[in-house]
Amino acid sequence: MLAIYKRELASYFRSPVGYVAMALFSFLSGFLFINQYGDGMVNISTEIMSLTSFFVVIIPVITMGLFAEDKKRGTEVIFYTNPISMFEVVLGKFFAAITLIAILFINVFIHMIITAFSGGVVNVGTWGSVIVYFCLAILFTSIGVFASSISDTQIVSAIICFVTILVIQLLKTVSTLASAGVTSLLSSSVFKLEPDAINRASNNVANAIAWFSPFTKTQDFRYGVFSISPLVFCLSMALLFLFLTYRILEKKRWSQK
Repeated sequence: MLAIYKRELASYFRSPVGYVAMALFSFLSGFLFINQYGDGMVNISTEIMSLTSFFVVIIPVITMGLFAEDKKRGTEVIFYTNPISMFEVVLGKFFAAITLIAILFINVFIHMIITAFSGGVVNVGTWGSVIVYFCLAILFTSIGVFASSISDTQIVSAIICFVTILVIQLLKTVSTLASAGVTSLLSSSVFKLEPDAINRASNNVANAIAWFSPFTKTQDFRYGVFSISPLVFCLSMALLFLFLTYRILEKKRWSQK
């Protein structure tokens, strides 16, 4: 696994991918920071939480070539024919992507230092935002790894990852629209339900959809309110996508024999 990790991490800086990701992240984080700094009220938690919204762009760039590039070059056969655990291959590539994301985050740590010396807000809520950032990064990176494993080209991998993360980001909005739709449907004369029953049904639908949103589960962290269940949710979903990636690669390995 260590050899694959080193190979993948080095490949980010032997190709434009790593530099594009660094430039994109630096621009976005710098833009968010300068906007706050110019207003004279810097709360670094706002920058960190805003950056999670850009995972929809950053994660596909970082993960799109993890397996798709090997398919393009034909080097994926090496993984299938050598006596190496496919889960180690998955973890090696996954941790390489996470390491790159951690390198990108150094930029935010610099902003945190500047904020602290400038009298801005750096408190327990800030570190809660950092925890949320990396939990979401782990979850979305696992989705990107999975997308790359089922795609034959980097473009298709990036699109699948982009759409999946975008849908997850919009789950709160979807839950609101679904609740309104259920209310409208059940309010018709066909069902003849009491207003309280309609409200309960619409709220249950909204809560059921919102339950799958990691953003909703972790939103209190930025206020210093910590809970273990959102972290377990994010890490469990990440493990699920990594396991699915492993199963897909194992199936391909056996099809090669």
